[in-house]
Amino acid sequence: MKNAVLAEFLGTGFLLVSVVGSGIMAETLAGGNIALALLANAIATGCMLYCIITLFGAVSGAHFNPIVSLAFVLRGEMPITRACAFISAQIFGAITGVILTHAMFDQSLFQLSQTPRSGGPLWVSEIFASFGLLLIVFGGLAQNSKAIATMVALYITGAYWFTASTSFANPAVSIARALSDTFAGIDPAHVPMFILCQLIGMALALWAVRAVFNTETSG
Repeated sequence: MKNAVLAEFLGTGFLLVSVVGSGIMAETLAGGNIALALLANAIATGCMLYCIITLFGAVSGAHFNPIVSLAFVLRGEMPITRACAFISAQIFGAITGVILTHAMFDQSLFQLSQTPRSGGPLWVSEIFASFGLLLIVFGGLAQNSKAIATMVALYITGAYWFTASTSFANPAVSIARALSDTFAGIDPAHVPMFILCQLIGMALALWAVRAVFNTETSG
């Protein structure tokens, strides 16, 4: 259990280092070209996802995302106590990753983002992004579990581009990115609605996985 919780902490921390760090580097080097900065941000995040899922998958299942852990609980495949430990580790790991990134780029360690991310199109995007991610995770487990790392990494890399919200799809990521006033940031006031949309996407995905892949939930 301790090894798994530590894996979730480390993996989510590494994920946020890739998201925020590549955002800072991309914005610095792209010379105002937002498309180029987003491309660099997406590629770096996808690369890190492949690495951490492959590295920690056998230890904790490589959730790195509260809606993934909660989905396992709702499917009756994880005790609520273990999920709570995972979710706590994910949130604290994400925040730690952001603070470490600020240190590496010589920025103030503690920040609040001023980047607005609100409105119907972004909320719909977060529902869809989260729906797609959970569909990939549980559909992948049902069809080809060995391909999960590749599928998730490719999905998130693409979702940076085909969703208006750039696909947060993760409450821990949303909370942590509110603490970074950089390219990847989100105004803290806009985080609760993002998380609500992510939960809606999760619920829709659980229904779709059960309907499409005929997987039974025991909870």
